[in-house]
Amino acid sequence: MMARWRKLGLLYSPESSAQPRHPKLLSHAANPLPIHLAGDVFRVFYDGRDSQNRSSVGGVDIDIVQRRIVCDHPLPFMESGAEGSYYKDGISIGNDYWIGDKRYILFMAWQTPPDQHWFGQIGRIEVLDGLSLRPDGDRPFMILDETDPISLSYPAVIASATGGYEMWYGSTLTWAAENGTMVHILKQATSVDGNRWIKSGDSIPYQIGTDQAKSRPTLLRDGDGLHCWFSYRGVPPQKYRIGYAVKVADEPWQLALNRSGITVSESGWDSEMIEYPFVFEHRGDRYLLYNGNGYGKTGFGLAIWE
Repeated sequence: MMARWRKLGLLYSPESSAQPRHPKLLSHAANPLPIHLAGDVFRVFYDGRDSQNRSSVGGVDIDIVQRRIVCDHPLPFMESGAEGSYYKDGISIGNDYWIGDKRYILFMAWQTPPDQHWFGQIGRIEVLDGLSLRPDGDRPFMILDETDPISLSYPAVIASATGGYEMWYGSTLTWAAENGTMVHILKQATSVDGNRWIKSGDSIPYQIGTDQAKSRPTLLRDGDGLHCWFSYRGVPPQKYRIGYAVKVADEPWQLALNRSGITVSESGWDSEMIEYPFVFEHRGDRYLLYNGNGYGKTGFGLAIWE
C-alpha cells in the first residue's frame, strides 16, 4: 500500500471561533505555519482577512497530538501595511528559518494598484522573543527584476545540505497563457548567508493545462531525498489540489502529482479544494497542515503520514 496522508480533521476555523473577530482577522486562516512552543503545543500563524480582503497574520496555539486549541489569540501579530507600504494589500506567510540566533519568516507582499493587475513581492519578518513579529525593514526583501518581472509569491527557505541556504519561490511568467490563464511556476535561489540571494532559474517542472499555477511550496529532506509539496491547478474552473515532487541527489526534480498522498474529501470543509500545505515533523511523526475550501475560508486541517 502506497504511503499517504491520513486526515485527522479540521483543526481550526475562524467561522466557528467562540470569540469576537478582530477587524483584521474577520475571515480565513490561510497558509498555516507552525512554530514549536513547548511539549506538543505549536503556535500556528495564519493569514486572516479584513472586510477589504487584505490579509494580516493571526495566530492560534494548538496541542498537535491532542488536537486541542490552547489559545486563540484575539489580536493580529502583524497587520497589512499602511497606505504606501509594499504590503499594504496583504501578507501571505511562507516558512521560518534561522540565521545564527535570529529567526525570520518570509512572506508574499500583496499590492493591488488602481486600474492595474495585482502583484506580489517578497518581504521578511523578524520573529522576536515570545514569538512576536515585526517587519524587517520597510522595503521588500526580494523585488521584481529582469528575471522575475511580473509577480513573486510564497517563499520557502531551508538549510542546504552542503552549507548555506536554498529558497523556492513562485514567479509569474504571464497572466494569460494561450489557454487564457496565468502561468505561475516555482523557481530556486541560493544564498551563503541567508540575506543575499542568487537566483538559479526554473526548478520544479510544470505542464501547461495541468499544473501551470503552483504556489506555497513546503520542503523536507530525509534519507530518500528532497521532497516538495505545493498547491497547483490547471485552467479554471479547476480548483487547487496538493501536488508533489522529489529530488534524489543531483538528479533533476521528478514531478509526481499523483503521489502527494492527499486529495479532496467527499464532503465537508475540504471537499472542493485543498491547498497551501505545510509539512513538519514532531516526536518522530510527520504532519501536514493544509487549507480547504475557499482559499482558507473554512480554516485549516491536520493530516499525519503513514
